[in-house]
Amino acid sequence: MAKISNSMLINGQLRSEGSGGRLELIEPATEQVWNAVPAAGKKEVDEALQAAHKAFSGTDWSSPNPGRRIEVLYRLAALVREHAEELAVLESRNVGKPIGDARWEINAGARCLEYYAGGISRFGGETIPVASNGFDYTLRVPVGVVAAIVPWNFPFLMACWKVAPALATGNAVILKPASLTPLTALGLGQLAMDAGVPGGILQVLSGRSGEIGDYLVSHRLVNKITLTGETGTGAHIVKLAADDIKRVSLELGGKNPNIVFADADVATAAAAAPMAVFANTGQDCCARSRVLVEKPAYKNFLEAFVEATRAVVVGDPQSESTQVGPMVSAGQREHVEKCIDVGRREGGRIVCGGNRPKERGYYLAPTIIDGLSSSATICQEEIFGPVACVIPFRDEREAIELANGTAYGLSASLWTKDLERALRVSRAVRSGVMSVNTNSSVYVEAPFGGFKRSGFGRDLGMEAMRLYTEVKNVFISVGAAK
Repeated sequence: MAKISNSMLINGQLRSEGSGGRLELIEPATEQVWNAVPAAGKKEVDEALQAAHKAFSGTDWSSPNPGRRIEVLYRLAALVREHAEELAVLESRNVGKPIGDARWEINAGARCLEYYAGGISRFGGETIPVASNGFDYTLRVPVGVVAAIVPWNFPFLMACWKVAPALATGNAVILKPASLTPLTALGLGQLAMDAGVPGGILQVLSGRSGEIGDYLVSHRLVNKITLTGETGTGAHIVKLAADDIKRVSLELGGKNPNIVFADADVATAAAAAPMAVFANTGQDCCARSRVLVEKPAYKNFLEAFVEATRAVVVGDPQSESTQVGPMVSAGQREHVEKCIDVGRREGGRIVCGGNRPKERGYYLAPTIIDGLSSSATICQEEIFGPVACVIPFRDEREAIELANGTAYGLSASLWTKDLERALRVSRAVRSGVMSVNTNSSVYVEAPFGGFKRSGFGRDLGMEAMRLYTEVKNVFISVGAAK
């Protein structure tokens, strides 16, 4: 079993050098440089796009016969599982996430590849009765060359979320991982080549986003852009895509509510609340960072939430017992600390955390703040760190008003024993995904994405396959019966 390398994949060839030089990678747990990868420049972007365009037009990858794509994606999933531990260690050290979480992420990526391999033969067009003598049907044809840009918080899983449905529907993909965390995406490229993905159909370019990101997404040979990232980046990409009317899918930020009614199992809700926001050190667009609690349950919930948070194990990502590791970078931690200071100045009370628990590594203790109104800065803006704001509400009407009272609408949780209330509030809250009596709401089989400034388009489920295709309508004229 060949070892995963740190090389880019361009036109079926692994490249250990790029015209942009090298990217040094700092391990968040040690604050030390521990690895380096090649940095692509515009030269490599041009080469990759030409290869993608040629491969899409000149190979049978996008053929209506899906047999090859099915076999290759299943083979790729198997190779990911074979290399799961190696990839998990890379992910853990590169991002700072606990090794158990990293193992889950790699295997979830393999599951995603398997899901779309199985979905290929179940995805197609339809026949349509029309007011004419003839036969009308639709085809789902691949959109072409896809630029897939993934974030640093779940590098491997997000890469699979983009690559799997795009390849399944016959597209060519250029994958651009975040400059902070490129290692497992580069590994995915290498395994894809080993699995038999044709040269040019999947390429992986590591590099500095400021140097190649705009150039890639605005290039005339790109037909579709798919991004998971920060909301401001998404808005910028929409502008770059406008002139060519490129297809765009965006999964962006969130400021997600965790709504707890007094009739809920409050103890269970409080026990589940810490990892709903502090998992992955809060660096998750789905983090339930606004905890809205009905007033009769507020005191008991807050006490239990604080107790459960203090029991969370913060430590070395390579330790099996660690639940929360360091943040991804010094800059990200400093940003979150500034947000906490803003919360203090606006009248917030830190009831847990807010400190650096270790001298070395980009650690920040899980932090709970109360005493703020919903309009406070840190209750409105995405922090992307281990910070939760707890806010009381009076009744169902106010809970919905507070839940919808931000510019975002990605995910939400709702805790209640009242089924009718669960149905009413689930419909009323403006979020792309909602979970009831759990904080788990993301499944490969179901569509995932947001409302408002949380983006548009969907990852996962069969909905994702639709967004990597164009609908073509075909009408065949048939003479009247004689």
